[in-house]
Amino acid sequence: MPQMSDGNRPVSTSDYAALSAGWGALLGAVLVAARDKGDEPVRAGEVLPLGLATFALSKLVAKEKVDSWVREPFVEEGEPKGTGVRYAIGELITCTRCVGVWSALGLTALRVTRPREARVVNAVLGASAINDAAQAGFSWLCARANASGPPSQRSPERRFSRAAAG
Repeated sequence: MPQMSDGNRPVSTSDYAALSAGWGALLGAVLVAARDKGDEPVRAGEVLPLGLATFALSKLVAKEKVDSWVREPFVEEGEPKGTGVRYAIGELITCTRCVGVWSALGLTALRVTRPREARVVNAVLGASAINDAAQAGFSWLCARANASGPPSQRSPERRFSRAAAG
């Protein structure tokens, strides 16, 4: 039975260590796969597109309704459930930064092992990340435009009716 640590969390450091060991083992496998791929299996210029793709994938997995099925075995009403490794996975899978580390590893592994397919996946996810930024910017501009101007020019109808993206 896992010990209670860090408040009421039913997880032990060995549960976190198991996740870290799994990530390390996967990283080792990617490094082995990269050995025979030339001097630069992932070029420096690919880091930014990989970063954008990682952002989009981690947000999709950790936050979006469409991927709630991925979180369901580990999360209930936004909170980790279960004990031990299951609980630790619940914590990981609801954190975009945590999922981002795993997503970066997976997308980099895809790039190393299947470069052509990785370019397509990264383009789709990167475009999604840019879309998120554009939508957030558009919502911000609309809110700012709706709030500006003299009170006499404000009416119950807003200049822009687009609701904030969420």
